[in-house]
Amino acid sequence: MRSSRSQTRRVLTGLGFLLPNILGFLAFTLVPLVLSFGMAFTDMDFFRHNPFRDEPIRFVGLENFAWLFGHPEFWHYLRNTFFLMLGLPFAIAGSLGAALLLTRVGKRPGLIPGALVLATLILTGSLLALRAAGMSEAGVWFIFGLTAATALVAGVFTGGTIYRTLFYLPHFTSGVATFVLWKKLYNPQTGPINFALAPVLDGFGGLIRAAPGWFSVGVPVLAGLVGTLLAGWQLRRLRQHWDDATAGQVAVGFGVTMVILPAGFLLHWLGVPLGLAAGFVVGAVVLLTALIVRRPRRWGPVCSLDTGLSAEIALALGLVPLLILSAAGVIFGPTLPAAAAAGIEPPNWLGDYDWAKPAIMVMALWAAIGSNNMILYLAGLSNIPPELYEAADMDGASPTQRFWHVTWPQLAPVTFFIFVMGIIHGLQGGFEMARVMTLGGPAGSTTTLAYFIYIEGFETGRLGYASAAAWVLFLLVFILSLLNFRFGNRGTND
Repeated sequence: MRSSRSQTRRVLTGLGFLLPNILGFLAFTLVPLVLSFGMAFTDMDFFRHNPFRDEPIRFVGLENFAWLFGHPEFWHYLRNTFFLMLGLPFAIAGSLGAALLLTRVGKRPGLIPGALVLATLILTGSLLALRAAGMSEAGVWFIFGLTAATALVAGVFTGGTIYRTLFYLPHFTSGVATFVLWKKLYNPQTGPINFALAPVLDGFGGLIRAAPGWFSVGVPVLAGLVGTLLAGWQLRRLRQHWDDATAGQVAVGFGVTMVILPAGFLLHWLGVPLGLAAGFVVGAVVLLTALIVRRPRRWGPVCSLDTGLSAEIALALGLVPLLILSAAGVIFGPTLPAAAAAGIEPPNWLGDYDWAKPAIMVMALWAAIGSNNMILYLAGLSNIPPELYEAADMDGASPTQRFWHVTWPQLAPVTFFIFVMGIIHGLQGGFEMARVMTLGGPAGSTTTLAYFIYIEGFETGRLGYASAAAWVLFLLVFILSLLNFRFGNRGTND
């Protein structure tokens, strides 16, 4: 009896300590979720259903969802969300590169004397220049040299600790403060980015005016050649993976589709009707996929339909932007002489419809390189057994071979986790930067699904419609996460 009372007392004590967390979860997570799910099937409107107006809330069933899927702006904002996620592979690559650099700091003691000499020269030159400049604008620029030299010296003496801190600094800086800073940097009149770009663009325009034919013909030819080589490399790679039984029919079809889609966009941009361009894409995908999968395998066992799909999805995140850039070179290359004659001006980053999304992507990439992804890669690199590198050295592996055959496979679990979290964050993100920097403009070019939900729920007051959009976003995140766990973790190892 006494033991049961003691056990009950311990359970109640534990529940007492957990009670604040449980109450917080109920008040701020579970109850709002249940309420939002219920509101998604009603016509709840904050301006019509409130204590000052006696208007009943009606149950509308799936009307909010039908209105949402029939709304052109919803699909436009969904495209914006996915477009901004195109920077994810570059952010992953940048985080891995930063982690690789930081793991090598302090492992080359022979470089320390040279680094100290260089730091001393930079420090001395910066101090003399500041003295001569009298802290004018030129002197302010030299402060950056002084800061860089200080960081170099501190990094050498601390074995890279300062470097890790500087890389990680943007992550724990206030998001709103970072967005305001980048908004000032992007200012078309007074921002330092356009101030630095102006002379570069003037020089580039002079080169184009001096030889307009080279650019009007050379740029589209070079872009087309690069795109053709990339597409040929991918098709040859798909055929090789089919022969090796490391890619199934679905993976081959997806890989071919990602190659042909940019060509379809190029045809439509050049004036081909959308229906004909779509027919070309479908016909080319079916034909090329059939040519690959109908080849008898020279070796390897029969694989499942979705074998290799995760690898093709990951490769598409980097290949498709490169192919789109090649298509843009073909489209805009011939217009360069006319643009140079009129004068190439720095863009209005956040005020131009075509430049607003790339500007936000650049800012997000800068913030993502030194974020938690870099820390995760640092942890993953420290857990790689050194025996694997020793074995690779004994086999005569080059640094590139060491990376592709030892480092990269061992980092597969970390990369998979970063990719899944990046997809979830990309679908749910974009609200803060759009709210602070652009208010979703210009013309809705930077409005994401998250910001769309905020506008509908808290600006127009249509809480039922906003709740329906929120649950559609939840289903989208849930489905993509399931697909990632179903297909994306096959290349990971324990």
